[in-house]
Amino acid sequence: MTSAQLRAFVAVVRTGSVKQAAAELGLTEQAVSMHVAQLRKSLGDQLFRRTHSGLAFTPGGLRLAARAVEILGLQDQTISEVEAAAGGRRTIRLAASSLFAEHAAGGLIDLFTKRAKDLEVELTVQPPDRFASLLAARAVDVAIGPTPLESEMAPHGPALAVKEFLSYDVEVMAAPSHPLADRRVSPEELARTPWNLGPSAAGSRGAIPEMLSRLGVAEDCQRIFQSDAAAWEETQRGTGLTLALTFAVNSDLRSERLTRVTGTGVHRRETWSAMTLAHDPTSTAGELMRFVATPKAMQAMLRGSGVPVKNFRPAVYVTLWN
Repeated sequence: MTSAQLRAFVAVVRTGSVKQAAAELGLTEQAVSMHVAQLRKSLGDQLFRRTHSGLAFTPGGLRLAARAVEILGLQDQTISEVEAAAGGRRTIRLAASSLFAEHAAGGLIDLFTKRAKDLEVELTVQPPDRFASLLAARAVDVAIGPTPLESEMAPHGPALAVKEFLSYDVEVMAAPSHPLADRRVSPEELARTPWNLGPSAAGSRGAIPEMLSRLGVAEDCQRIFQSDAAAWEETQRGTGLTLALTFAVNSDLRSERLTRVTGTGVHRRETWSAMTLAHDPTSTAGELMRFVATPKAMQAMLRGSGVPVKNFRPAVYVTLWN
C-alpha cells in the first residue's frame, strides 16, 4: 500500500469519480484506476462499486477512506516536522475562525512564541465546520473557534480533545447619531436596517452569522467588509448597525464613537474552544492546549484585540485562507 495509491483513492472518495480524481491529481484516468486496482488487490477488498447514483463503498472502503486521510496527513506532518527540526525550528500549525484570528490570535501567538526562540506558529483562517476534518487529516495541529457541533465531527475519524477557554460578548452597536441608537428597537426594524459586518458574517457557523440569522437580517441588508475593524469604522459614520465583540470596542464605547443598541436579541455570550487530536498530539500542540487557558494567555488575547493579521511579529508566519 503506497502513498500514491492512497492519494488516488482519497481523491476518488472526495470527488465521487475517477475522472474528477484524475483531474484533481494531474494524472490520467488510467493511472488513477491502476492505483485503485492495486489497492484493491493488496487489501482483498473491492472498496467501492459504481451504481447509477454514484459510488457505493464497502464497509472496508469507508474505513479506509477515513484512515487514508489520517495516514497521508501524518506523512505530510512528519515531513514538515523533519524539515523544521533540520533547521533547528519547531512549528505549530494553527487554524482559527476569522473572528478569533482578528481579535485574539495576535495576543496569544505573540506571548506563546516569546516563550521559546525556536518556536514558530503558522496561522490559517478556516471555516469552523472544517476544523474536525483538518485535524483528522493532520493538516493543522490545533484549531480555535466555536465549540464544534456533533454534526461537524468526522464520523470515522480520530477522537478530538476540546477545551473551552474564553467567553466573550457580542452586541449590536451603532453610532450615537444613528436613528435607532436612542430607543428600544423592534425585531422588524433590526431586520430591515443596513448592517456593516466583517468577514465572519459570510460564514454559517459562529456567533456573528447565528445572531444575524436569529435577528432575521436579510442578505441584501448586509454589507461585508474585509475586517471587523473596517465595518466598525463605517458604522461610526452613522450609516448602519454592526455586531461587535464588547472587549474589542471598549475604547470606542468610552469615547462615544459607538453605542449599544437596545432591544430583543441584541446580545449574545459565546465561548471560544481549542481542539486537537485526543491521542498522540504533538508535544507543541499539547503545550498550546495547556497554555491557551492560563490567565496570562487570556489577558494577552483580550489586551491584543484588534491586531491585524498583517501586523503580527516576523517570528509568526501567517497565511490567510477563505
